[in-house]
Amino acid sequence: MPPNIPDLEVVFQSLLSIILVSTGLGSFVMLLIGGLRLMLAGGDKEATQKAHQLLTYAIFGVGISISSWVIINLLGNFLGLNLSQFTICFPGFTRGVTGAGCS
Repeated sequence: MPPNIPDLEVVFQSLLSIILVSTGLGSFVMLLIGGLRLMLAGGDKEATQKAHQLLTYAIFGVGISISSWVIINLLGNFLGLNLSQFTICFPGFTRGVTGAGCS
């Protein structure tokens, strides 16, 4: 059976979730690595500076991840839409027997 529009919607919805989660996890891992490097710097100014820089980037990454999730949810609540639910609508396109058509 060839793929159809609802399959593409699931791909985009999953991709959005994967991107948000992987960005947050990656930033959290960078935060842990930066903290470890800072503790193991042993007074070396260059190593301490690099660890601080990594921690700064990690904090920005966590902040961007959280704020993007918050913005998506706030915008969805404000507009009355579920922005994490991706749907494709074409004129005259109707879903299967159980689903509603696009308006």
